[in-house]
Amino acid sequence: MSNGEHVISLNLSRRLAELLVEERIITSTQLQESLDSQRERNEKLGTILIGKGFVSEERILQFLSAQCDISYITLSGMAEIAPEVIALVPEAIARQHTLIPFNKANNSIAVAMADPLNVLILDDLRMMTGCDVKAALASESEILTALDKYYKPASSQDDLDDILEQSQASEDSADAVEHIEEKKDEESSLSVERSAEDAPVIKMVNLILANAIKAKASDIHIEPYQKDLRIRYRIDGVLHEQPAPPKKFHAAICARLKIMSNLDISERRLPQDGRLKVRISDREVDMRVSVLPCAPGEKIVMRIADTAGLGVQMSKLGFEPEALAVFNRSMKAPYGINLITGPTGSGKSTTLYSALSQLNTPEHNIMTVEDPVEVQIHGINQVQVHAAIGLTFAAGLRSFLRQDPDIIMVGEIRDLETAQIAINAALTGHLVFSTLHTNDAPGSITRLNMMGVEPFLSSSSILMVVAQRLVRGICPGCKERYEVEQDWLIKLGVPPNQLQTRDGKVALHKGKGCDNCAGTGYRGRQGLYEVLEVTDTIRQMILDRASSREIKEQGCKQGMLSLRACSIRKLLSGVTTVEEMIRVTASDIEG
Repeated sequence: MSNGEHVISLNLSRRLAELLVEERIITSTQLQESLDSQRERNEKLGTILIGKGFVSEERILQFLSAQCDISYITLSGMAEIAPEVIALVPEAIARQHTLIPFNKANNSIAVAMADPLNVLILDDLRMMTGCDVKAALASESEILTALDKYYKPASSQDDLDDILEQSQASEDSADAVEHIEEKKDEESSLSVERSAEDAPVIKMVNLILANAIKAKASDIHIEPYQKDLRIRYRIDGVLHEQPAPPKKFHAAICARLKIMSNLDISERRLPQDGRLKVRISDREVDMRVSVLPCAPGEKIVMRIADTAGLGVQMSKLGFEPEALAVFNRSMKAPYGINLITGPTGSGKSTTLYSALSQLNTPEHNIMTVEDPVEVQIHGINQVQVHAAIGLTFAAGLRSFLRQDPDIIMVGEIRDLETAQIAINAALTGHLVFSTLHTNDAPGSITRLNMMGVEPFLSSSSILMVVAQRLVRGICPGCKERYEVEQDWLIKLGVPPNQLQTRDGKVALHKGKGCDNCAGTGYRGRQGLYEVLEVTDTIRQMILDRASSREIKEQGCKQGMLSLRACSIRKLLSGVTTVEEMIRVTASDIEG
């Protein structure tokens, strides 16, 4: 490799460059020429000095090592790095900051870095690994070579052979996916369509879909970047990076997915939304497809609709017995509003569909207006919102009232008009289910007040408000027991009377990681449910415009379990971990 091809990430300050002259490593003329070039080319001074041949990369690294009091190493002459050492630092972090771990001794790891003066990443590595981190200076080119050698990223494959080998290894899985075609509206670009119909591209797309369904992912992210392609699955609410084909296949993969989703493959400037259906292992799976143009290319996100998980029994969702009793009472009421709240991805749709499935009998006329219709359920009349033609939640609700409904589900109350129609429907003898975006159950009352709903209307119509979150469960395949001090749990807000102690310690559980959970220690999720029953006392508080804090305090007095209280129960019963409890209910520390 010529000197001009060598680069270093560590930028030379003017003072360090002058020291090079004082040490007679370069001349003052060479320094001035390099400074002039730097102003024109906006490159790092060290890179220019090496590129012009004024100094070798090794010599300048040795100089920097001595001046900064940081050891200098050469990775090329080093012994093989152990896989367990490489596993300490995720590939994404290693590539982003041009570093690689090369040794571990006791509670300390040694990391080769192109910029060992970056103290922020050193702090992050300490937090991430729980070890002391010793930085060493190394050539950027050697680090990049080592990254390719030890991480073996699919995005750096030179040709299709590597992906085809992976596809062959999972041939049963890939070939088991059958696209259920729908009629296309018009023909698209023939050349792009041909590339999308190539056998390797079809196998790659089938493999991506099959692996996502096998991993029980809820979403698939296909993201293009300047030089590579990234594929991530959202599993149990957390994104996990997957092996990806080279960037050159991105256009063909996009075209293939657009064809399957009946979208316009020639349109690459505007966002598009569609649906596709595949059959895997004699099971049909619906996917919602969103295509978004980004600077490096089109990003595709596919939401996988798991119909098997939407009609489960209420008792299997994770409700505590007291909360489930309140939910069942309100669900069987002849009229009124039941609200489900929580952020996106908290399982609101699953709870609603499970409730409606339980109520879905020939005696009930059930109608829903949704955006979008997640899953079509036999026996329920479902309407898709289409705002562009005036079919909004409010418009759909208004029409429902002329369709003799018994039970109505509104996908989301977004504005005052929708809220007022839903309340009027509840007051005229209909049972209404809907969702709001609030952090907890009492906050829904405040949210409706802010929309402009009068307190006398909300107090007389609302039966129950449910706030929910999803917490990851411990993988049963690698679940292990450990003990912690009871005082530590008490500081986290765990009531002492709920602790079963032995010698001042409490037994908890965690997953150590296995093939069944992809090394995460978690498998599957359960719901946390904060169920607020609107009693006469709370109705009066709503009329008096009491704050959400006051309503929450009253709810707890009458038996409501907060999200944090529910998570504590699941922690102590061995369902989840301390880390998950804190992550999911960090905003509910008062529970």
